[in-house]
Amino acid sequence: MSSSLSGGVQRTFLRYQHVIVFLAPLAFVAGVYGFAPTPTDAGIDYWTEYWWLFLAFALGAIIVNTVGISGSALFVPFLIFVFPLVAYPLEPTTLVKIGLISESFGLSSSSLAFIQYGLVDRRLSLSLVLGGVPFVVGGALLSFVIPEPLFHALLGIALIAASYLLLRADLGHGEPTSSDGDEVATDGGSSGDLPDDKNKLGPAGVETDDSGTVTRVDRDGDDYVYSRGGYLERFANYSIGGVFQGLAGFGIGELGIISMLRTEVPVRVAIGTNHIVVATTAVLASVVHVFGGGLVGGHSIDLATTPWNMVVWTVPATTLGGQIAPYVSTALNTETIKMGVGGLFAIISVALFAMAAGI
Repeated sequence: MSSSLSGGVQRTFLRYQHVIVFLAPLAFVAGVYGFAPTPTDAGIDYWTEYWWLFLAFALGAIIVNTVGISGSALFVPFLIFVFPLVAYPLEPTTLVKIGLISESFGLSSSSLAFIQYGLVDRRLSLSLVLGGVPFVVGGALLSFVIPEPLFHALLGIALIAASYLLLRADLGHGEPTSSDGDEVATDGGSSGDLPDDKNKLGPAGVETDDSGTVTRVDRDGDDYVYSRGGYLERFANYSIGGVFQGLAGFGIGELGIISMLRTEVPVRVAIGTNHIVVATTAVLASVVHVFGGGLVGGHSIDLATTPWNMVVWTVPATTLGGQIAPYVSTALNTETIKMGVGGLFAIISVALFAMAAGI
């Protein structure tokens, strides 16, 4: 009875996830407007000053969610190099915090969209989240005590590594085969001869045979066959990436997606599953960045230091971008996106090294 009730709740939630997802940023904006510590003279000009961030962060969210990497990999460099040109320079902890808060909403939104599409392996995602949590917390606490030049240098190292790994990754690996003639249910169940796992989360079908081979069918009826082997390699990548995720707001997504592709997880399943990991760790890192400074003898971040008139635009933008991403990933050539993002990372890393060297 309880299993049936849980399954019904899951199906209802996923069926109406678009409504729930778009209500979340509205609730966030309303909460910020009503309760966040803002300047006493904050008027309409204060709240609309950075409206243009909506456009920049929506585009960034679509790009990063399409290839399954952390949003802050684009958001943090944008806030370092572009934002000061039209506004003012931000402290490292502030810009990472903005990136993480925005990324948390965007990736959570995209994660639900990928779940509904049938492209998330929940068993893999759970093991990766549990393995990465302590490293994410450690990296976030480290961010409070390292000097700014070292922060920029580490950021450059993370980006150049992400660029190299992304450009070498075969995003065409594990392309699905079509299941023509099969009808796929969109209510969390399956029909016909599709695989059926009664404990699955999301639409379409999935089953694991006695040898550990997984057969997954997405909402379009395409099927993916793979194994969950390679846990040690993934743990190594996610632990190193977790430190950078906490420190700079990205890293676990970039290293994680590479490790899943190397262990022969199909690219679309790898991207969808990676979203769960990055979204969960981004939320955790955000909490540590907001409240954790005093734990390591660093400066404590007061909620009043958060630029609320920025995040009220970036959060809805990333949420929207996260919902669009699964459709873009199936419609566009991911190799083209990969080359563009990888090249951009390489350019940004050079600029970060120059900043670290005081040039």
